[in-house]
Amino acid sequence: MNTTDRNWTSILSLLLWAIISTTALAGFTPPAFALEYNKEILVQADFSGRDLSDSSFTKANLRYSNFSNSNLSGVSFFAANLESANLRGANLTNATLDSARLIKTDLTNAILEGAFAANAKFDGAIVDGADFTDVLLRSDEQKKLCKLAKGTNPVTGRQTRDTLYCP
Repeated sequence: MNTTDRNWTSILSLLLWAIISTTALAGFTPPAFALEYNKEILVQADFSGRDLSDSSFTKANLRYSNFSNSNLSGVSFFAANLESANLRGANLTNATLDSARLIKTDLTNAILEGAFAANAKFDGAIVDGADFTDVLLRSDEQKKLCKLAKGTNPVTGRQTRDTLYCP
């Protein structure tokens, strides 16, 4: 690399740093990049209000973590432990929840449209206003959720019981 190339690289790096610093100070958050938290121990972690779309939390321990109002579309929570996690108002559209533990998880007003939740455990979950449109669930979990289901999702306008096909 010659001197001219190094100078241009330095100038471009400085400009990029200035743009990122200025936008951060103005309250603008740059778009998130897909992140990998596979097999991480993240008990009580705070991911609230973040854009984590397409990230992976496969087999992660996320007990008591806060994902409220986060964009979790396309996220993989395969075999993750989300026991007592806060997913209030989260967008879980097309997320993978297969084999996940959502025991005592707060899914109030969450959108799970198109999520894959086969073999997921929802014991004691709070699903008030959650939208389960086109979610693949085991029939025993669906029946369990129907006993708890109530409310209407404030974003989609769909009733939780209708999205779960409750009798």
